[in-house]
Amino acid sequence: MCGRYAVQHDPAALAEEFEAADRTGGEVAADFNVTPTKTVPIVVQRGAERSIRPVRWGLIPTWAKEPGNGPPMINARAESITEKPAFAESARRRRCLMPATGWYEWKPGDRRRQPFLCRHRDGASLAMAAVFSAWWAPDSTDRPLVTCAVVTTDAVGELADVHHRMPLVLPRERWADWLDPRRTEIGELLTPDEGMLDELALHPVSIEVNSMRNNHPDLLRQVEPVPEPAEQAALFES
Repeated sequence: MCGRYAVQHDPAALAEEFEAADRTGGEVAADFNVTPTKTVPIVVQRGAERSIRPVRWGLIPTWAKEPGNGPPMINARAESITEKPAFAESARRRRCLMPATGWYEWKPGDRRRQPFLCRHRDGASLAMAAVFSAWWAPDSTDRPLVTCAVVTTDAVGELADVHHRMPLVLPRERWADWLDPRRTEIGELLTPDEGMLDELALHPVSIEVNSMRNNHPDLLRQVEPVPEPAEQAALFES
């Protein structure tokens, strides 16, 4: 996953879709070009309440001395999430869902920088498996900085033709198990659901996505892909 996605629904609509309470306090809104370190909505379960909360995308472990050292950890590999020190504690106790209309992807080495969008065939939001962490500054009594990372797995089918990794997308019947903080063994939840994969669709979108400054609904619209370099040359020769 290259680190860009879209959320076309506002928190109130997401709360209805995920059967959760909106606890975002106006800190997030629809975003058609989400980039790392932005504040994003996540779904968490604590006690009897499932809620939508605002957090920063790019996980900071609880034991980090300070935030901002090195690139943000926006992704966590499903194959190693329960073992890597940065993610293991969160994988056991602090799991969440990151709602998404879809995620953007680019083929490695593509000089055109042609973006593709992967989304649910029927337009429903995707539930990307994720983990979160709360970091407190030393000797601080302020609110903690809560951050998150998307769980990724090997891409399959046509998705693998674009990029070798993809988010772990959970079907509705797995949401409760993933969100349950009392469940510490999650191995069986880290395998992609074949039925869910059949519900995903991939299509090219505007190269406007390439600039994080562009942020509007038309970024989600399917377009004709930018021609390959050889095709572009043929156009001038004809």
